[in-house]
Amino acid sequence: MPSPSLYGIIGHPLTHSFSPAFFKKKFADQHIDAVYDAYPIASIAELPELLKSHPDLKGLNVTLPYKEAVIDHLDELDATAAAIGAVNCIAIHDSKLKGYNTDAEGFELSLVPLLQPQHKHALILGTGGASKAVAYSLKQLNIPFQFVSRNKEQGTITYADCSRELLSNHTLIINTTPVGQYPHIEEAPQLPYEALTDQHLLYDLIYNPEETRFLALGKGRGATIKNGFEMLQLQAEASWNIWMSHPDQPTV
Repeated sequence: MPSPSLYGIIGHPLTHSFSPAFFKKKFADQHIDAVYDAYPIASIAELPELLKSHPDLKGLNVTLPYKEAVIDHLDELDATAAAIGAVNCIAIHDSKLKGYNTDAEGFELSLVPLLQPQHKHALILGTGGASKAVAYSLKQLNIPFQFVSRNKEQGTITYADCSRELLSNHTLIINTTPVGQYPHIEEAPQLPYEALTDQHLLYDLIYNPEETRFLALGKGRGATIKNGFEMLQLQAEASWNIWMSHPDQPTV
């Protein structure tokens, strides 16, 4: 009898990861003999040993802080992942690792129904791997954007540069940072929230808590708000579709 296929997620920490419960249910519902585990590795340098010790691995999700660093360990990149420069899904077939980015798809599908004619310019808070997927999606939607970072970098502005006038002109604001994530729920990106109006749309990739302080402050000013839970579900479904495109799954 064949061994169950193995899947999992790498990142650090993974204490509150959504993925194990989601994929375990998917495998059970589809009667697929597979196991999905969390692999909290302290460094991306531990990935080769993880793969060696788990030869039955067929796929991995990748989360913070390894979405960019993992690329050096892959054999191939999907065109979208290559364009973004970040990976959150890996398919393993014939011992070859191919990287994909399903964050962009999940973000775009969840954002589009909320867009209104005034959402013509965006601020992206953060410059990590998730921000790259958001930027890719905004390019696809022809929405110009400006990166905001704690530190001055090429192509970015700092939070200190975010004036009331800037926020008035950028009615779509996306938080891709972990600021405000559980357990630090009292924190929020340093913005002049008094400049927000009912013309603004605030999107937070965080989903725990359901309503971050960033979103609550926006809602208090009449802004439309959205957390990252639907994006999370949509990117997970996209990962599932990638993995299932290789018909070598043992059934129960």
